[in-house]
Amino acid sequence: MKLWLDGGLQDIDAARVSVFDHGLTVGDGIFETVKATDGRPFALTRHLDRLTRSARGLGLPDPDVDEVRRACAAVLEANPMPLGRLRITYTGGHGPLGSDRGDRGPTLVVALGETTRRPDSTAVITVPWTRNERGAVAGLKTTSYAENVVALARASEQGASEALFANTVGQLCEGTGSNVFVVLDGEIHTPPLASGCLAGITRALTVEWAGAKETELPLEALERADEIFLTSTLRDIQAVHRVDGRALPGAPGPVTAKAMRIFTERSGDDLDP
Repeated sequence: MKLWLDGGLQDIDAARVSVFDHGLTVGDGIFETVKATDGRPFALTRHLDRLTRSARGLGLPDPDVDEVRRACAAVLEANPMPLGRLRITYTGGHGPLGSDRGDRGPTLVVALGETTRRPDSTAVITVPWTRNERGAVAGLKTTSYAENVVALARASEQGASEALFANTVGQLCEGTGSNVFVVLDGEIHTPPLASGCLAGITRALTVEWAGAKETELPLEALERADEIFLTSTLRDIQAVHRVDGRALPGAPGPVTAKAMRIFTERSGDDLDP
């Protein structure tokens, strides 16, 4: 297996990043996860646009998008697989043992891991911790994922694959690595970006293709929703058959199933929508 580091391909076993890299010491970094099917990335342009927005939001230099594209192509060619998780990581680079950044420039890593298709439905839980919709990194895809690690571990302990957060004012926000949609009276709703949720690539395509509405929702909307589903790069659209102790029998329901069909068709027609 090979990855991209320091401007070229390297063997995974030999690749090294400094122990003083700010991505390690203080979580000063951003990333993107891109689905790759038979060596072909999906929605790469949208992912690179978001990578640049995240870099600017964190105060990092704009990534060299042409280099990132070359890196993605090289890694995909070097590691053929039917379904892959292409991970682009971009950090503040070598720095001091504090929050101040160093002056050696950013670190770029592009790596690929094999994955499998997710089941059509899953269980989720809600957690007592909140997303801060007014925080400095709200809406940015940073490498500071410790909160998500803790919440996802709680979900796993309860037989679920995802944990859902409210924000500081009690509105439904997002999952640890997904956006959440609810079906109320036959209409699809998802929290707006102002809730503090990530501007998910699959979320945006689902809003566009399936006609979902961006709506401020209380967390309690999960208790009365007719259907619930998640979206993310590797889930695409995945129905929820249980939230906490509440079962949603028959998931995916008809509205979710239609959205899944639309997404499959549209994404199959255009690899870079």
